[in-house]
Amino acid sequence: MAKPKLNPRTAKRKPHRRSGPRLLDMPGLWANRHLQSAVATLGRLMRTPLPTGMTVAVIGISLALPAALFVVTENLRTMAGGWDQAAAISLFLKQDVDDAGAARLAEQLRARPELAQVHLISREQALNEFRALGGFEDALSQLKSNPLPAVLALYPQAASSAPERLQALHDELMTLPEADFARMDTLWLQRFQAILDLAQRAVLLLGGLLGVGVLLIVGNTIRLEILNRRIEIEIMELVGATGAFIRRPFLYAGAWYGLLGGLTAWFLVTIAVILLQQPVSRLATLYRSEFPLTGLGPLAMLVIFSGSVLFSLIGSWIAVNRHLRGAEPG
Repeated sequence: MAKPKLNPRTAKRKPHRRSGPRLLDMPGLWANRHLQSAVATLGRLMRTPLPTGMTVAVIGISLALPAALFVVTENLRTMAGGWDQAAAISLFLKQDVDDAGAARLAEQLRARPELAQVHLISREQALNEFRALGGFEDALSQLKSNPLPAVLALYPQAASSAPERLQALHDELMTLPEADFARMDTLWLQRFQAILDLAQRAVLLLGGLLGVGVLLIVGNTIRLEILNRRIEIEIMELVGATGAFIRRPFLYAGAWYGLLGGLTAWFLVTIAVILLQQPVSRLATLYRSEFPLTGLGPLAMLVIFSGSVLFSLIGSWIAVNRHLRGAEPG
C-alpha cells in the first residue's frame, strides 16, 4: 500500500534556529560600530570646515602657550646642565706662589673628602687662555712678565654641593696662606635652577588652567551642535535609541576636536622652534659655542595629545549628559 503524500503546507516544519551574532563576534562588531561612528563624525566635521577650523585653532593656541613655555624651560635647563661642568669654587693664589707650590697645594686639597676633583691652571695656561679670547694681543705683547696667578678649580662631591657647605669651604680656603681670594662660581647657577623649577611649576599650573579652558570650549561647541540637531535627537529618542547611541557621535566629535587641537599645538611649537633656531645659533656663535634648540619630545607630545583628548571628552560628556537629563520625563 502506497504511503500518502504529505502536504507541504501542513507538514510539520523543523524549528529554524535564529541567526544572531555569536559571542566571539561581539568584540569585532563593537569595534566596527565605533569605527563607523568615528569616521562618520569626522566626515560631519569636515563638511563644516570654517566652524571646525576655528574651534581647532582656539584649542591649538590654548595648548601651544604652555607647550612653548615648557620647551623654553627645558632648553634653559639643558643649557644650565652644560654650565654644571664649571668649577664650584675658583681659588686664586698669590703672585709669589709658583707653579710648583700651586701643585703641592693642589695635592693637599685632593686629599680632602668633600672635593671630587681639583684642577690646576698654571700661570702659563691662564695666560694662554686669556690670549685665546682674542682682542688683547696688543696689550699682552707689551707685558714683560706674566701678571696672572695660578688658579685651582675645585669640584665638590655631590653631597657637599649644598650652598651652605660651599660657603663653609670658601671661608676655610680663604685662611690658607697661599690663597689670595676665592670665587663662588656655582651659587648663581643654583639660584638659576631654582628659578627654572619655579617656572616649570608655573607652566604646569598654566597648562591645567588652559586645559579647563579647552574643556569649556569643547563643551560649548558640543552644546551648540546638540541644539542644531535637536529634532534629529528627539526622533532617535522616540524610536527607542539608547543614551549610549545618542551620546556616541558627540563624544567622538569632542575626541576629534581634542586630537586636532593637540596636533595644531604641536605644529605651532615646532614651527616656532624652527624659526628661532637660526637666531639662537647666531647668538651662540658670538660666544664661541653651539646650542641646538630642542622641540617637544615624545613624552611631551603624548601628554599634550592625551590631555587635549581627555579634556575634550570630558567637556563633550558633560554637554551631552546635561541634554539627556533634561530630555528625561520628570
